[in-house]
Amino acid sequence: MSSSASPGPRDLNGRVVEQGRLARLRSRLRPSAAAGPLTLDERVEVVAGSDDDALASSVALDASSWRAAEEVILRHHVEVPPERRAEAAAVAALDGYESVDDERWGPCPPARDEGLVVLVLARVQLLDAMHLSQERSRMASLGSRHGGFAREWAVLQRPPG
Repeated sequence: MSSSASPGPRDLNGRVVEQGRLARLRSRLRPSAAAGPLTLDERVEVVAGSDDDALASSVALDASSWRAAEEVILRHHVEVPPERRAEAAAVAALDGYESVDDERWGPCPPARDEGLVVLVLARVQLLDAMHLSQERSRMASLGSRHGGFAREWAVLQRPPG
């Protein structure tokens, strides 16, 4: 089962948070007007992102319109050799990332390096600067281990309102 199909809100590591009994009862008795858990199929907009490895995650988030209390889609573009693409996607899937092969968030950029392809990976999670740094490091390592590199990242959220 894909991580985007799993119901419920996510934590800072992208794992589904189970609701307690009281919260489930409250939601049945008094449905909230708030939108449900975010999925990879929703209409979202980029609120933060960078292709600069030296830019601190906290600086990027502080300069953005990111809303800390809301779930995000964390998207990474990783360039790898074509023959290592499936293996890199499988390793990322162990951490809840899904390979996104369509153009739901706009056209996929061409690879910068000849002989490499762009692998777009995304997952839903809550986010803070520390966990963004952790995920950027994870993607840099993934790219390096598979003969490529982490190219850029972006934080996507539902439009405000």
